[in-house]
Amino acid sequence: MQIWPGTAYPLGATYDGSGTNFALFSEVAHKVELCLFDADGEETRVRLREVDGFVWHAFLPSVETGQRYGYRVYGPWDPDNGERCDPSKLLLDPYSKAIDGIIDWDQSLFTYDFEDHDKRNEDDSAAHMPKSVVISPFFDWGVDRPPHRPYNESVIYEAHVKGLTMTNPDIPEEIRGTYAAIGHPVMIGYLQKLGVTAIELMPVHHFANDSTLIEKGLSNYWGYNTIGFFAPDSKYASNTTPGGQVLEFKAMVRALHEANIEVILDVVYNHTAEGNHMGPTLSMRGIDNAAYYRLVDDDKKFYMDYTGTGNSLNAGHPHSLQLIMDSLRYWVLDMHVDGFRFDLASTLAREFYEVDKLSTFFELVQQDPVVSQVKLIAEPWDVGPGGYQVGNFPPQWTEWNGKYRDTVRDFWRGEPATLGEFAERFTGSADLYAHSARRPVASINFVTCHDGFTLLDLVSYNEKHNEANGEGNNDGESHNRSWNCGAEGPTDDEAIIALRAQQRRNFIATILLSQGTPMLCHGDESGRTQHGNNNGYCQDNELTWMDWSTAEPDLLEFTATLTQLRHDHPVFRRRRFFDGRPVRQIGQQGLTDIGWFRPDGSEMNDDDWGSGFGKSVGVFLNGDGIPDHDIRGERVVDSSFLILFNAHFEDIEFCTPPPEYADEWVVVIDTADPALDDAATVGAQTAIKVPARSLLLLEKVTA
Repeated sequence: MQIWPGTAYPLGATYDGSGTNFALFSEVAHKVELCLFDADGEETRVRLREVDGFVWHAFLPSVETGQRYGYRVYGPWDPDNGERCDPSKLLLDPYSKAIDGIIDWDQSLFTYDFEDHDKRNEDDSAAHMPKSVVISPFFDWGVDRPPHRPYNESVIYEAHVKGLTMTNPDIPEEIRGTYAAIGHPVMIGYLQKLGVTAIELMPVHHFANDSTLIEKGLSNYWGYNTIGFFAPDSKYASNTTPGGQVLEFKAMVRALHEANIEVILDVVYNHTAEGNHMGPTLSMRGIDNAAYYRLVDDDKKFYMDYTGTGNSLNAGHPHSLQLIMDSLRYWVLDMHVDGFRFDLASTLAREFYEVDKLSTFFELVQQDPVVSQVKLIAEPWDVGPGGYQVGNFPPQWTEWNGKYRDTVRDFWRGEPATLGEFAERFTGSADLYAHSARRPVASINFVTCHDGFTLLDLVSYNEKHNEANGEGNNDGESHNRSWNCGAEGPTDDEAIIALRAQQRRNFIATILLSQGTPMLCHGDESGRTQHGNNNGYCQDNELTWMDWSTAEPDLLEFTATLTQLRHDHPVFRRRRFFDGRPVRQIGQQGLTDIGWFRPDGSEMNDDDWGSGFGKSVGVFLNGDGIPDHDIRGERVVDSSFLILFNAHFEDIEFCTPPPEYADEWVVVIDTADPALDDAATVGAQTAIKVPARSLLLLEKVTA
């Protein structure tokens, strides 16, 4: 076998048409072997003799795509000081572009004996380890171009590759649950009908199933247990050839882009599947433990855990940061994705101990010419001290707005003292984002997501029902801000069924009419249920999969109507916050850009906001007052709207505003009567009944 020196960059295995360059970083190693595996599992070891800047490298002209490989790293073994090199353990390349096989949790993967934890185990792990795969970087992208849709024109749809498609009868059975299913015309047509502009895929980086779950007959369904930051997981691929998942993923992205739908990835750079000091040695732990993981300062045998998963990636080390940034650029440049949602993003900001929005990670993202130009969405919290950072991320970022979720849930279940904060959240959360020069789109508005109740369960259960998870119903959040509308779980009571449907319409309408960037959780538009389980992370089965046979077409149509309404009317998706000042019109003093009204038609005052018992309010959105401009620089002018919220348990009569706001209004959305069988047209200062727990949207009638 010919072995050429190769180059130290790029890291990973890079095929160029004439052979493959291999490069691996390890500062602690004194010897590194590249291990090549044939179809029968026979291993050939190649010593990497070239080292530049702690990067071990070689070029092998005989190695082509499809080659399976791993590494053995020789170096210090001193766990008490954070050094865990063990050449008996085959290691995945942290830069693997594809991974073949699954982790079976055999004893050989661990550096200690299961029966005696103080006894070192040096069993060879190769037979039980997945292998990295050399892939071809070449793909016919055709005329693929990223949609580059602005946030204020976006409607995000959080979805699970398998859960969304696994039972869809119109998708060929052999590709259900895969990337190919997401890119299938049936699925794309559904997304287009729904009116979403971006699909946010739950983790597709190659991940491991936890051994504790496997022992219970469960699995890591959500995928927040990454072991390969560059590799799309083969479990979601119908193409089973080594590396075939890469081609299938690219084809999915190309198909979605052709439909003008963006692809956002939920990424987990805060920890890996190697877990705590009792976890397996799969990759970075055996390559350079202290460089890749945050260790406890006064006892480096143990790992800092800001994630609740056993370890935290060392975002303060240059090579860990390089790994993250190289991964992000790869997914944008090679895989053509359009953005990222960062799981437990606060962890990445812990350069030392505290969460720091001036950390090196944020600086690198800010100056990167590739990563800085895509959608960057933070889950702005972790489980460490001071980890809840909603509103505190840098200007370039948007955030999952947990305060929006909590406030909207409380408002519609009738909690007292929520009216003022509800108004703040509905108008884009200026209190959270304006101070950092961000705009309303910084707020990713959601009421449900993968973590917690589905929308149907939110209005059907007061308590979580997680017994199927095997933890005695002790897992999952206990304070869900949910309301079952009068009965726990399924019921035959027609009044309760109708109220639950109405409450779901209230939530969907609120999300899509709010300023900010709306996000829907897959299946909420069609009645998906997890039967009260609010922590479906381990349920890869019918409990979490979307049941297409029970889909509710009426709710889908209602949601699609609202996404279209949002698309057609920029007054619902302003790029700037309301300022409450008059909007100048020719020859007259204009109305304010927004107005708030009591049910009696008078304007809200400070005492009204602080009343504590108020659950009903009207809001006027001035279509003449949009401080945005189209691509020609002309001021955007839209219709004006009046939204009447009634979260009270009784019907309330609202009085429409005086004639200067509109002479006449027409009802365009009624969550109590979605078919608008009794659609009303009302004049100025005219009473209109808003049913209990409902929302009315009225549009100004123009001559």
